[in-house]
Amino acid sequence: MKKQLLLLVLTFSVLQTNAQLGKTEDMKKSMASQNKDTVAWMKGGLLNVGINQGFLHNWAAGGELASMTVNGLFNGYVTRLYHRQVWTNNLDLNYALFYAYSNNFVPRKMDDRIDFTSKYGVRLDTAKDFYLTGLLNFKSQFSKGYDYKSNSWDTFSVSNFLSPAYITLAAGIEYRKGNNLSLFFSPAAARMTLVDLYYTLRDPAGAYGVENGKTSRFELGAYFTGRYNTNLDKPLAYRTRLDFYLNYLAKDAVDATGKVVKKDNPGNVDWLWDNLLLYKANKFLTVSFGLTMMYDNDLPYSNKIVDATGKEVSRDEPGEFLGWMQTKQIFTLGFAYKF
Repeated sequence: MKKQLLLLVLTFSVLQTNAQLGKTEDMKKSMASQNKDTVAWMKGGLLNVGINQGFLHNWAAGGELASMTVNGLFNGYVTRLYHRQVWTNNLDLNYALFYAYSNNFVPRKMDDRIDFTSKYGVRLDTAKDFYLTGLLNFKSQFSKGYDYKSNSWDTFSVSNFLSPAYITLAAGIEYRKGNNLSLFFSPAAARMTLVDLYYTLRDPAGAYGVENGKTSRFELGAYFTGRYNTNLDKPLAYRTRLDFYLNYLAKDAVDATGKVVKKDNPGNVDWLWDNLLLYKANKFLTVSFGLTMMYDNDLPYSNKIVDATGKEVSRDEPGEFLGWMQTKQIFTLGFAYKF
């Protein structure tokens, strides 16, 4: 009798545990697309690491004799729900290196990104999907960057750790549907660009929008950022983000003689469009396609390179038709862990 009673209690406990886990999963799914008046922590993320390798011997068509690319991507979020209040934190990290025989396997950077956003909002009583929200965004990179199209690329860098760094502070209205959709707009957003003095001194026009001889630049303008996540199919997920920034204080940059070295005005809207399509083949193997496009008037495009004599010459580039639009496309087959 005691054994039967004990078995009955254990069975009831297991059923209760499974039911609770089911409720927890159902709650997570509902909070992904709906705003809940509850107290809870929500967290999740994706770690994706890929390696591409190639080797050629006596290959008549030619090509890189030996090469390898290593890239890593991390997307994570932590959200605190407290009745009508919501605190959301998103962290995006990307890094990739290319190794080639022709370059003595000296690593060349292909991707480098640090992007952190923290938002705190209070839901309006009259509109359940709208929040009064404050936002902090920080963007930078991990390591030095070089202009590899230059013959002497390794003698100077064009960027470094936290140089440039972009900090945006904004207050505005957010339309939010759980963790899957967020549209935030601020008519008064302050942005600070920080750059090491080494980079601004090299060009009369300065660097990254910071004037020659200075290390920072302050901007005040309108800011919009939107995020959307969805599962197109059970193994197929899509994530996108779109940012716009309009600087009210934009004006032409002039040198010491009064000559205009860079034209600018509030109509030159900076924008970024980030996309990630992820196919999960099994528990750990994934195929991903990433496409990032952005435009910044402070980062001009030039099709000139310096030859061995120090003379500037034009160069051919497959994506030259894109002009000033910065474009990054990455295809990865590798290991992924989702939590």
